[in-house]
Amino acid sequence: MDDIVRQAMDKWPNVPDCYGWLGLDSRGQWWMRDDKAQAQGYFQSGVQGAKGSLLRHEKLIDFIHRNYETDTQGCWYFQNGPQRVYVELEATPHVWRLSDDFEVRSQTGSEVKAESCLLDETGRVYLTTSNGLGLVHTLDVGRLANALDLGLWTLTNCVSNELPKLYGYVTSPQMNKLTQEHA
Repeated sequence: MDDIVRQAMDKWPNVPDCYGWLGLDSRGQWWMRDDKAQAQGYFQSGVQGAKGSLLRHEKLIDFIHRNYETDTQGCWYFQNGPQRVYVELEATPHVWRLSDDFEVRSQTGSEVKAESCLLDETGRVYLTTSNGLGLVHTLDVGRLANALDLGLWTLTNCVSNELPKLYGYVTSPQMNKLTQEHA
């Protein structure tokens, strides 16, 4: 986390959390979700316009990457100064990219060590790592197949809707909060 973010948190400790305004898609891209996008539906809904606007500002994306973390409930967020901006996940909290020599990196750029490989009922492939579960980027599935052929990882079948509970992450912090408020 950036020092300037820590300082802002100390200076303004009671800033309310933000829900529904930021999303991470299954290709590791960030989406800004204004009121209009949120009115279309949830990020994961597949409804046209619900994702919002693709972020393209490299410095903002780098700032998000440096300050992307998880809370104790498995909700992922971006610490934006004193405000915690919870992230809607299309699939998983990480999207892994594989290099030609099978190094694994998160969409944030951090290198991780893959521990196991999962294949869901729709053909999507995931890697478990010390940093948690992530979806393998679609452009890297060929590299993953080569790694499997070389015996670097063993493929295990999984069911996609069971992954959040098994790996301790929440795809929609906004829905999670609403559920808790109405419980």
